[in-house]
Amino acid sequence: MMKFARATRKKAKLRLALTGPSGSGKTLSALLLAQGLGGSIAVIDTERDSASMYAGDITLPDGRTIRPPAFDTLSLGAPYTPERYIEAIRAAEDGGYATLVIDSLTHEWSGVGGCLEMVDAIASAKYRGNTWSAWSEVTPRHRALIDAMMQSPMHVIATLRSKTETAQQDVGGKKTVVKLGTRPEQREGIEYEMSIVLDLTHDGHFATASKDRTGLLMGRDPFVVTPDTGRMLLEWLESGEGAAPSQMTQTAMADHLAAIDAASTMDELRAVYETAYRAARDAGDRQAMEDVGRAKDARKAALTKVTVEV
Repeated sequence: MMKFARATRKKAKLRLALTGPSGSGKTLSALLLAQGLGGSIAVIDTERDSASMYAGDITLPDGRTIRPPAFDTLSLGAPYTPERYIEAIRAAEDGGYATLVIDSLTHEWSGVGGCLEMVDAIASAKYRGNTWSAWSEVTPRHRALIDAMMQSPMHVIATLRSKTETAQQDVGGKKTVVKLGTRPEQREGIEYEMSIVLDLTHDGHFATASKDRTGLLMGRDPFVVTPDTGRMLLEWLESGEGAAPSQMTQTAMADHLAAIDAASTMDELRAVYETAYRAARDAGDRQAMEDVGRAKDARKAALTKVTVEV
């Protein structure tokens, strides 16, 4: 029997999109946001390893020097099918990362082998050029990617290229091309899936919120994204009521953490970590997933230090 219950705001993970033209600072802004959220960071890089340019100190146009956070990267090349994005997301989840940056999500739509090209290829091969019928095959594949992003236990930040939309209008009896604004290069409605959408400008890399379910950024004057932006959002995300109680017993969790701490080689650490992470994921225990990820990072650092000293 269906039954309504009083609505309460729960703790949540960030789902944020950064849109802007080339050179507007999408990648760096995403990394600074992730730094503020804390924890380990994974980047799916579809921009020919451009994210790696931000590994190390960076001098800004105003002369200031900043150091983005450390992050791990996975270079994703064509074909940019939804399934390859999903595989990369699962790899990040299995790696125990706290935040995933997808840079960029545009390629899945308009890149080589992306949704638009898939529709044309399927329409030509199976439907005599009828793209309407081809979309019936491609839309579920695209939807699976969106679901993977929305259901991930990680914070997810996606960058999207934007382009200027124009239209011909009759002005004073003459046909004139008028700029209507900009829109992300992705399937229409992608912004509905996100909790926050920040639009970046090329000049000054200023951000404005075109959507914000937190209420923290909407209506603000244009601002530059910093780690403090991520910390502010994290505080709001963590201020909701707790999620459902863990389904992992304290004994099981303690055993997994002990196994991670006792690992004597990288191969052994990888094996016991994967076992622990999958157990936490299968239990639907997001806190446990984060805890085993932190334990793995600590043990990895310890083993690396021993190797260097030897």
